[in-house]
Amino acid sequence: MGRRKGTALKETRFRPLSLKNIRPEGWLKRQLRIQADGLSGHLDEFWPDIKNSRWFGGDSEGWERAPYWLDGVIPLAFLLDDSALQKKAMRYVDYIITHQHEDGWLGPRAMVITAGQEANPHYDLWAQFLATKVLMQYYDATNDERVTDVVKRAFRCIDAHIDRAPLFNWGQFRWFEALIAIYWLYEKIGEQWLLDLAIKLHSQGFNWRAFFARWPLTMPTPKGRWNFMGHVVNNAMAVKAHALWWRLTGDDGDLAAVYDMINKLDLYHGMVTGVFTGDECLAGKRPTQGTELCAVVEYAYSLELLLSIIGDTAFGDRLEKIIFNALPAAFSPDMWSHQYDQQVNQVECSIRENHTWNTNGPEANIFGVEPNYGCCTANFSQGWPKFAAHLWMQTENGGLAAVAYAPSRVQTEIKGTPVTVVLETDYPFRDALRFTINAKEPVRFPLLLRIPAWATGAMVQVGGGEDTHPEPGTFHRLEREWAGTTEVVLTLPMSPSLSRRFNDAIAIERGPLVYALTIGEDWRRIHEDQPYRELPHADWEVYPTTPWNYALDIDESTLTEAISFVEAPMSDCPFSREGAPVSAMVRGKRVPQWQMENGSAADAPQSPVTSSEPMEELTLIPYGCTNLRITEFPVLQRMG
Repeated sequence: MGRRKGTALKETRFRPLSLKNIRPEGWLKRQLRIQADGLSGHLDEFWPDIKNSRWFGGDSEGWERAPYWLDGVIPLAFLLDDSALQKKAMRYVDYIITHQHEDGWLGPRAMVITAGQEANPHYDLWAQFLATKVLMQYYDATNDERVTDVVKRAFRCIDAHIDRAPLFNWGQFRWFEALIAIYWLYEKIGEQWLLDLAIKLHSQGFNWRAFFARWPLTMPTPKGRWNFMGHVVNNAMAVKAHALWWRLTGDDGDLAAVYDMINKLDLYHGMVTGVFTGDECLAGKRPTQGTELCAVVEYAYSLELLLSIIGDTAFGDRLEKIIFNALPAAFSPDMWSHQYDQQVNQVECSIRENHTWNTNGPEANIFGVEPNYGCCTANFSQGWPKFAAHLWMQTENGGLAAVAYAPSRVQTEIKGTPVTVVLETDYPFRDALRFTINAKEPVRFPLLLRIPAWATGAMVQVGGGEDTHPEPGTFHRLEREWAGTTEVVLTLPMSPSLSRRFNDAIAIERGPLVYALTIGEDWRRIHEDQPYRELPHADWEVYPTTPWNYALDIDESTLTEAISFVEAPMSDCPFSREGAPVSAMVRGKRVPQWQMENGSAADAPQSPVTSSEPMEELTLIPYGCTNLRITEFPVLQRMG
């Protein structure tokens, strides 16, 4: 069956490059190496839900966790050129491929979502959608020709399955995730039934656009009211739903829905780190309400797809804010433990029965192997690798677009000519980015550089020529014939800014980084007698060893004079308290009445505040370098 006239997919603004074209360099490569040497690269060696997964012939969990893990480990292994990790991932994917059922079903037919529980015969299709994304990514990395047929048979099976067993629960609220692999397969084989399947999934799925048009979830979710519509991970995934759907409809209202969703989530539940709260459901603006790690990595992936489809630089700005702040803060620096929930104001990570979470249990913000629930243990691996894989994209006429920034190398062909671009930078800790473009033969193509909205005074210099000053919030286009080696230097000046938060507290930002008070940390190992908690994969509580209850002597009018930034050498682990490459020096006073409440910092007192304590010089470091922190500060009353 061929394509039906008028139903071809709308073209995206950019196209992600293959995993084979991009390699991380510098601090980003070291960060991926830390991840591979930590939980991500070793979960299958000790954690039952991967080691004994029913997806691989075992008797443990048999739904989303193995596909989640592979979704991050596949790009991690291939971006690092780690042959051992590649062989491991390939072995597991080969098992899935060779054990596909006759009718096309992938993996176990009965859901087991927690080890030891009985299988649920009413299978939620979310895990099938997730498995097709894994296989698509595996094909990109390996060109394994079996994958196309396997995915085609899987979608044929889903197509027949939903005729009598319509979508429900997770599959209903995540229906659009299937479109990613459906569109990929359609563009390979051009068979109309795939788009018809997309239409069926949309008709059975939750209509996020209509829901947000009259959105009722503007308040924190009450305790006991867990729900799919307000689930933080569902929302983090869903911000891309109608951009994906737009590719089939061409309806501008679908694109407008993307912005409507993001704006409303920001307004009522947004955090300064670019994410929104949800522990597990939408939780309001208080900086001690948590955000689930799954939501952090899924929101980042949604933004990567939105960059590709719509091409708005604002998605790149948001992506960097999340990746450089919220993502690394949720791990121990060695990535052998992680949190389920992170707090913007987080002064203790401990097991408390009376935490203020909407839904989650007392272990939600400790650092461990599977705190609170194991979905994040399986799913967090995609954060850093997918960011690295989406730094560069292809433009409509074969050029290159740098949509996000980190040290990296691109090797591709443009109009038949081998082209290599190397980006050397310590961004986001420094403001200089040096691109070296090498074309084997002269070739004309555009190079697009994302200029963040905050980068007032940005400068671009090509080949030692005169500086140009691109407009913030745009893609700066360098279209020319590239021959031999050309150097392009991009400077993104980073000026500090303040944002007003809950109770008129303030947060400090500079460039893509948010700054937080560095707090001394006492890590105390717990659960030593529980299974698979042997070092280095263990569970930890973290307690403060230094004061945290400060108000800052700063406001918008004194910002430039009241804060100074100090650079330190780049370390092998820049996202750590000890290795932070930059710090901010500010003045403040302790506020004795601001104390702990239920294992967390109480709400910051309404600003402005007064204090008779002595003035102190305080050190703030990038949020992503902290595990304990204050990020939203009350402001001191100014006298006179």
